[in-house]
Amino acid sequence: MIVIALAGFGAGAINALVGSGTLITFPTLVAFGYPPVVATMSNAVGLVAGGVSGTWGYRRELRGQWDRLRWQIPASLAGASLGAWLLLHLPEKAFVTIVPVLLVLALILVVAGPRIQAWARERAEAQGRTAGHVGPGRMAALTAGTFAVGVYGGYFTAAQGILLVGVMGALLPESMQRMNAAKNLLSLLVNLVAATAYTLVAFDRISWAAAGLIAVGSLVGGTVGARYGRRLSPNALRGVIVAVGLIGLWRLLF
Repeated sequence: MIVIALAGFGAGAINALVGSGTLITFPTLVAFGYPPVVATMSNAVGLVAGGVSGTWGYRRELRGQWDRLRWQIPASLAGASLGAWLLLHLPEKAFVTIVPVLLVLALILVVAGPRIQAWARERAEAQGRTAGHVGPGRMAALTAGTFAVGVYGGYFTAAQGILLVGVMGALLPESMQRMNAAKNLLSLLVNLVAATAYTLVAFDRISWAAAGLIAVGSLVGGTVGARYGRRLSPNALRGVIVAVGLIGLWRLLF
């Protein structure tokens, strides 16, 4: 019980900073003998609490993003619904095999984000537009990318935050902290949809004891992660994301 609660604390803190806390709690539950699908559903239910505290901790950075989030939020909700349906109807291996590929792509986008944003800024200024302008094409790509990450997150929540930051970093003229705030909100919504679906359809397959322990730990961890994550510089936050992503990739592969 203590180990699972501590794993929940670590996952909540890492989710507020990066968004791959499932790579801590999921292997922990599996190590204690929980079947993979049971571990996935119990973990998703438990981490909702950490998502709430992490999002609340970053509420200040969410200001001014609602014109964009009004498109991203429905995309996340729709994608999460589809992903939860896939988990309940398809073999887990069908999706897990592509996780390392998606994670590598996301890390590349996180690292290349500043150069992509600089290129977009120069192009916008050359065309007489403001650097912060997001045209219909980029908005459509952002919405589609958010939907795709939502599908992935509804099925297998690990590293969805890194994927979201990678997509937004490649398409938006935003700071790392503001993208992290949006990531926390969208990840919370995906987890909430998935947890609701699992509860309604597979109530008896969820380990509520494990979910409760993860919820308590992640609630505290999300608060701590948001508090200290907001103090990190953009490069430091990007470095943390890449480091945790590489560790997660190693654990998935080996």
